[in-house]
Amino acid sequence: MIRLESLSKQNGQHLLFVEASAALMKGEKVGLVGPNGAGKTTLFRMITGQEAPDEGQVSVDRGVTIGYFSQDVGEMAGRSAVLEVMDGAGPVSVAAAELAALEAAMSDPEQADAMDAILERYGEAQHRFEELGGYALEGRAREVLAGLNFTEGMMDGDVGALSGGWKMRVALARILLMRPDAMLLDEPSNHLDLESLIWLEQFLKGYEGGLLMTSHDREFMNRIVNKIVEIDGGALTTYSGDYEFYERQRAEGEKQQQAQFERQQAMLAKEVKFIERFKARASHAAQVQSRVKKLDKIERVEPPRRRQTIQFEFRPAPRSGEDVASLKAVHKRYGPKVIYEGFDFQVRRRERWCVMGVNGAGKSTLLKLVARAAEPDAGAVSLGASVKMGYFAQHAMDLLDGDRTVFQSLEDSFPQAGRGSLMSLAGCFGFSGDDVEKKCRVLSGGEKARLVMARMLFDPPNFLVLDEPTNHLDLLTKEMLIGALSQYEGAMLFVSHDRHFLAALSNRVLELTPEGVHQYAGGYSEYVARTGHEAPGLHA
Repeated sequence: MIRLESLSKQNGQHLLFVEASAALMKGEKVGLVGPNGAGKTTLFRMITGQEAPDEGQVSVDRGVTIGYFSQDVGEMAGRSAVLEVMDGAGPVSVAAAELAALEAAMSDPEQADAMDAILERYGEAQHRFEELGGYALEGRAREVLAGLNFTEGMMDGDVGALSGGWKMRVALARILLMRPDAMLLDEPSNHLDLESLIWLEQFLKGYEGGLLMTSHDREFMNRIVNKIVEIDGGALTTYSGDYEFYERQRAEGEKQQQAQFERQQAMLAKEVKFIERFKARASHAAQVQSRVKKLDKIERVEPPRRRQTIQFEFRPAPRSGEDVASLKAVHKRYGPKVIYEGFDFQVRRRERWCVMGVNGAGKSTLLKLVARAAEPDAGAVSLGASVKMGYFAQHAMDLLDGDRTVFQSLEDSFPQAGRGSLMSLAGCFGFSGDDVEKKCRVLSGGEKARLVMARMLFDPPNFLVLDEPTNHLDLLTKEMLIGALSQYEGAMLFVSHDRHFLAALSNRVLELTPEGVHQYAGGYSEYVARTGHEAPGLHA
């Protein structure tokens, strides 16, 4: 369906692609992987014609429809979420917009004199909408939005009132409803909770068109894709299989290439040693000349390109007492909505609680109560002896001083630390070279999250309260964070929609459901095995 042939592309001084080729065939589900800045979004933009390659060509089979979801959703306001989603469906969306305008006119007292004409036009528009399958389409649009966790009120309310994350879901729903021949999805798993993520996973598994997607959620990608295209050093390399297969194949390929490189280097060293030893002897002149020519003709094996690996090691945190956090008879409500009523909960040293629950169940509220970012209406929340807490929440990223650079921000937090140790800290969290001189205001969501995380973990707390810490983080940083936190000896209370993160780090599960609160000894994997579902209310 889509072929990329000998593509070359340069952004300023940065070479993104050099004679790179790949293809997306009908029914294939392809994961696009590569480090940040490798050119994944540029590749999407070249396929959709928003950018042109410097050389080579992108060819799309005649009649193939493409739906592209990007992180840049643009302005949305003035229409309901349902109408916004239906907008991508061609003529039917025009008919839907006309119906909505006529309905508004019918309830406008100033247009009472023209009511007969409005009603007549409304009948025609309704007939046209019906002919185009509009009512069935609206039902499907609501189904998709419900899958992405929209309430009826949110579906029918003005889309302009929604947050950026919910607008992203509207933009994603538009592509899903469109069901094009090929979907290009750039980080569709961002901004989704676990329930929506699992719903989307099932939807994409049942989608019959071609799919090319990026995702920082390895579990999500692993369950959907059957092929990986990797961008590395300007080349596109294709691997048949899921993400785990790709990782094994890549590691095996690197190992073989390293062995070939080392064998060739040993052989070259031996030849050079012979030449150096006998080049001054006339009796060996012919042999020396022959070996020099042989060396000139040998095609050199390159060592494997090393992917940047970052590691962060916790300095030992001060030991807390056995009781880390305690909630006793806690009541909390927002307006008429009761979140907690007589709630008791205890976190002890070295326990790692992951908190599960549908939207509105009170996951973030619990973390805010423990972190003292919110007060209970009644009851008591207390921290134990010698507890030093680190709290990561999404709003923490908004508190960064936009005029300070990455390095200055770290320096402000740790004035006593030496430049070397702060540069090392920045490097661990993906800020290398000139990145440390970036102003905080120009940082991406992922960069801000990494900076906040670095500031929180450098002087280690013994109790971590983390609300969606992996949002915006790339695969490499996630792996580093999981590796570091698996060695962490303090207590943890966290919410995450990343199943790899949940399985790797939790040893207790707190499940919040409308029927009540359930506690499980054992981590997320044991929870899934015992309950038969990956999230509350969703059956495997």
